[in-house]
This record gives sequence, C-alpha cells and structure tokens, in this order.
Amino acid sequence: MGLIFFFSSQPYEQQDLRPTMNLYMNLDFIKPVLSLIEFTYYGETINIESRGVDGMLEFLIRKAAHLTVFFFLMITTFLAFHHNTRWGLKGKLIVSYMITVLYACFDEYHQSLTPNRTPYAGDVVLDSIGGLVGVLLILLFYVRKSTEKR
Repeated sequence: MGLIFFFSSQPYEQQDLRPTMNLYMNLDFIKPVLSLIEFTYYGETINIESRGVDGMLEFLIRKAAHLTVFFFLMITTFLAFHHNTRWGLKGKLIVSYMITVLYACFDEYHQSLTPNRTPYAGDVVLDSIGGLVGVLLILLFYVRKSTEKR
C-alpha cells in the first residue's frame, strides 16, 4: 500500500517512461504488433496513430502495472490474514478482496489530488480485476492442495 501511495503521489512527468524507452531501444520492432491494437479508454481512442509507438507501449505497461500491483496487494493482504487470524478461507478472501478494492478507490481519489494525474473509475476496475485474479489463484491453490490430501 505504501508503494502504491508513493507512486500515486508522483506527477505524470516523473513517471513518464517514454524518454527512457526511446533512449535505450528502438521501438520500431514492436510497431506491427501494436498497430493491431485499438480501443477506447476514458473517451479517448488508444492506438499508435494517436499515441505513437512509445506512448502506446507506455500506456499498456501502466495498465499492466495496475493489474499486477493490485494482484500482489490481494495476495499479500490474504497472507497477512492467513497468518494472523483464525478466520476461514471464505472470510479471509472476502475481507482481503474488499480491502483491495477499497484501496483501489482510495488510490484513484489520491490521484485526483496529485498534479497532472487523472482519477478514472476504469482504473479501479483494472485494479479489481487484478485482485480477482489473486482470489482465483488462491482458490486454485486451495483446491489443488485439498485434492492432493485425498
């Protein structure tokens, strides 16, 4: 949560990956793959024509980071409850997921207070999906563990 808070407090200019990407690699090799991708996000068409190759790649990296970071938040929150409570699996999963989603909401609110950052409910959805993938992975682990005991 502290790491998420830290990155959410940084203005976009401090997190812009494009200068570094352009400095260290030629991105032309990925253009054929990225040219196949086009969608609307927050009322804006996202494609390489509107963002360029570097902007499109950065956008995808940033959204993948949303999924990944909240996936790990879900897993670590669950593990904290698992090791510190006597709750059942269902209770630990529900409370962990609720905390993950509530923190995603708080994160977007926090971004609204940060210069050059825009809060967006779609990011809460991405964060929640990352947490849901964590829930599914934990359930898969427990199902596999219980079948091995039999």
